[in-house]
Parts: sequence; C-alpha cells; structure tokens
Amino acid sequence: MAPKETRQKKNGWPSVSALAGATFTVVTSEMLPAGLLTPISRDLRVTEGTAGLTLTVTGLVAAVSAPLLIPALRKFDRRAVLCALMALLTAGNLLAAWSPGFSVMLAARVLVGIGMGGVWAIAASLAVRLVPSKSIGSATSLIFSGIAVASVLGVPAGAYLGDLLGWRAAFVGAGGLSLVVLAALAMSLPSLPTEREVRLGAMVRLAGVPRVRLGLIVVALIVIGHFAAYTYIRPVLEEVSGVSAGQIGTLLLVYGLFGVAGNFTSGAGAARSPRATLLALGGTLSVTMALVPLLGLTTLAATALLVVWGLAYGGVSVASQSWMLAAAPEAREATSALFAGVFNAAIAAGALVGGLATDAAGTTAVMWLGGVFAAGAVLTLATTGRRAPVATPSRT
Repeated sequence: MAPKETRQKKNGWPSVSALAGATFTVVTSEMLPAGLLTPISRDLRVTEGTAGLTLTVTGLVAAVSAPLLIPALRKFDRRAVLCALMALLTAGNLLAAWSPGFSVMLAARVLVGIGMGGVWAIAASLAVRLVPSKSIGSATSLIFSGIAVASVLGVPAGAYLGDLLGWRAAFVGAGGLSLVVLAALAMSLPSLPTEREVRLGAMVRLAGVPRVRLGLIVVALIVIGHFAAYTYIRPVLEEVSGVSAGQIGTLLLVYGLFGVAGNFTSGAGAARSPRATLLALGGTLSVTMALVPLLGLTTLAATALLVVWGLAYGGVSVASQSWMLAAAPEAREATSALFAGVFNAAIAAGALVGGLATDAAGTTAVMWLGGVFAAGAVLTLATTGRRAPVATPSRT
C-alpha cells in the first residue's frame, strides 16, 4: 500500500461519518411523507391513498436508478458523483416544500429518488477504501447505520417538525440537512477514482446467484409488508387507537428510538447469523402488525406495539445487508446497488399496495396485509435458507 493511501486510510473516519450522514439524509428524505400524509393530502387536495404515491414514485425511481447509475457513472470519481447526487437531493426537497400542487410534488420526489438510489448504492461499498482492513467491518456498519437510523427516526422527526411548523417546513429541514451533508462530503472525502468498472450484465448475473437471489426476495417481502402498513400508520393510530394529531409525532419518535436500539442489537446477531436474525425479525414484524387492529385500541396499547415494531424493523437493514455482503463479498458495489434497488422497489410496492388497500378496504386492512407479507418472508427463508449456496463472485 502506498504511503499516501496508508495515511488516507488512517484518517478515513471523518469520511465514513460523512457517508453515514449521507445515507441517513437520503433515506430520511425518501420516507419523510409517511408521517405527513394527512396534512399533505389535505393541502394538495388528494386522498391519503393518492398522497402515498409520494413514497411510491420515489421508491420506484430509486429502485431503477441504483442499479443503472453504477454502470452509467463507472468512469467518474465517486467523490464528485456523491456530491452531485446530494445537490440533486437538496433541490428535490426544496421543490417539494414549495410545490403548489400534487404534480410538482411528484416531480420533486423523482429528483429525491435519483439522489437516493445513487447515494445508497455508492456509499455502501466505500468503507474498504477509507479505513484500514481491521476497521472495515466497523466502518461498514457505521455507514449502514445511517440507513437503519433514518428508517426508524426519519418519519417521526418529520412528523414532529410537521406538527410544529407545518409539513412544508419538514421538507425545508430535509433540504437544509442535505446541503450540510454535501459540504461534509466535499471536505472530508478524498479523491475516489473508480477501481473496477461495474457493468450491467455482470449485475444481472449476480442477481441470479441463488444466495443473492434469496436475500433479495426476503428483503423485498419484509419491506413491502412493513411499508404497506407503516406508510399509513398515522391514519391507523388516529382511527383505531384514538391517538390525537398532537400525539402522533411523540408516538412515532418512541418507535424510532426503539428502532435505533433494535438496529444495534440486531447488528450483533446478524454478524453471527444473518439467517436466524432475519427469521426472528420477520416473525416479530408479522405478528406485531397483525395485532395492531386487534389490540392497539388505546394509546397505551398502540405505544407498546410500536415499541416492538420498532425493535424488529430497526434490525432489518443491517441484518439483510449482512446477508447480502456475505453472499457476494467480492462484488460489494454491485451487490449494494442490487440491494438498494430491490429495497426501494419494495418501499414503492408497499406504499402502493397499502394505498390501494386503504382506499378499497380501510386503514385496518393494511396492518393485516403487512403481516401476511412479513410471514411470507419468514416462510421463504425457513424453507430455502439452509440450502442456498454461497455466491461465487464473477468479475464486475
């Protein structure tokens, strides 16, 4: 290793922290509407099911952009690409805050989706280039923690700010955060020229490896189930549990705090056995979501269920990412791009399915629907997980 590279890796933790900030910001920006659907739908004069398209569109765009941007930008320095993507994210959030109508809001969410997909796919693979080999595991966990923490804190933080200052202020806040992270990336990241070109054909072949394919299927089922239900958690809490509008932000914040705890608790288990951890998390999510309409009839009962839900879902990102990296350790950027694509497609599908179920059968139906999808993930992993062979990485 060259002396310059050695010095760079010894001083790589500020860069790793900035990348964690980037993953936190893009995922927070993506999921921000989930806690703001009621005021968004009211202000922009659409149904809550239609307002859920703000998540669906962003997830679909991110799902497509993640695997396509990596081969398309294979010759560009990753530092410059990340900064450009964060600038795009900033523009998307500020446009959403200004949007006078729903069509402008959807256009803004397309910009967020492009930034989201690209940042997630690139950032997840950079730890090996920023820190010494003995610290790669810790650095990778820190970068991924931005995704996990945002998954459980982004929605309640947005809902809380929205209750205080209005939903548009929440998007302005996300835009300001994006700008701060852009500056941090520009100042902390070294030059990161592409080491190995990732081509689309190699990514397609990688997706066909049995263990990689199984991981993608399980992730898709869990995330679809979660977002089918969680995208519409606010109307469920208001209608089923009798929670007031002023209490929504507090309850979602409680959910988020326990989700953070679940992230780090599950991270330790996932390092030992990603399969067992995913089985436990999927089973817990399935039961908890199904019980919300049956037992969550008071604010106290709903809070207890949200605590369990947060603990379980908080570990999904780190456990599933651990599975994916173990499945193809020599194709980190390609695997991360596939994972980000499927994860975000699942977010979009979950929000869409949940919206259709809400408009057709009411908010209670989405809780049971989410439980069915999570149960499907558990069944799939339980019946095939032990037989799936480890990937033999191809050149990417």
